[in-house]
Amino acid sequence: MDTLVSMKVFRQVVEAGSFVAAAERMNMSAAMASKHVMHLEQQLGARLLNRTTRRVAPTEAGREYYERVATALTELDEAGQAVGAASVVPQGRLRVSSLTAFGLRHVMGAVADYAAAFAQVTVDITLSDRVVELIDEGFDVAIRAAPSGLKSSSLIARPLATAHIVLCASPEYLRRHGVPKTVADLARHNFVHYAGASAQELAPFAEGEGGVKPKPGGNLIVNHLEALRVVVLQGGGLSMLGTEVVGDDIAEGRLVPLLVDALPPRELPIYAVYASRRHLSAKVRSFVDFLAARFSERELWPGVEAIRAAAVKADAARTGSAAR
Repeated sequence: MDTLVSMKVFRQVVEAGSFVAAAERMNMSAAMASKHVMHLEQQLGARLLNRTTRRVAPTEAGREYYERVATALTELDEAGQAVGAASVVPQGRLRVSSLTAFGLRHVMGAVADYAAAFAQVTVDITLSDRVVELIDEGFDVAIRAAPSGLKSSSLIARPLATAHIVLCASPEYLRRHGVPKTVADLARHNFVHYAGASAQELAPFAEGEGGVKPKPGGNLIVNHLEALRVVVLQGGGLSMLGTEVVGDDIAEGRLVPLLVDALPPRELPIYAVYASRRHLSAKVRSFVDFLAARFSERELWPGVEAIRAAAVKADAARTGSAAR
């Protein structure tokens, strides 16, 4: 059997998660695809795949072999594409995973423009707040936010921008329930919780003023940041939200930053993450470069000083209204 073809089949099996899907991509039968993988396993003397009736997944040896095979095949493909050309033309299917709210507000517009500029690339984008496994799930790029940074040595993380997590509420909520003056006051307010992020969400309250550690109450839990934004805008309570989601609302006065001195806005770095390889495919490289240029060229969210200024402006407006 042709070992190079067997390597290509193995790569497709890992990325597709089944012999049937891989066989369709390679224009062969599922039985032949299975024989190609068995050929590699016999050559290497190691089991590369765990096979069940429902799913095919790489073994530990299989994952390591896949990374090396994928790199080698990518370089071979690029070498073939580059014959007679000064650079590789971005082409093929580009699978992208993005944070949902950030994707809706910022990434989708960039994707539309990228697709228009690179007609030979088919962008397949999935919006999800789940942390995907790039290699195992077949994604080329993931757009992630990480308050404490990204630590995986097997991935490259290119910074795109920095948002800030801010405690905020709508002017209407504050008119009805009052403005919290201290961290301790938060215990008397309705806190809208973001499902699945309780540890991160409550982190700012771990060390309050004078050792006070209030436990925010609240009767509403939301699993989507855009939905959480809607609730807070409607006066349903106060919450911790990132400026990648509510930056415009703060800038235009629809939401008011709260306790910015006691609970300083926390940085929320946003990255484009991709597999650590010596040579990137042209489609990945061009897409990441496009995003980096896109977000560096314009102000997307208010910085810390702008957040403080918005808080001062809102306080002055309330004071003036009360005086009248």
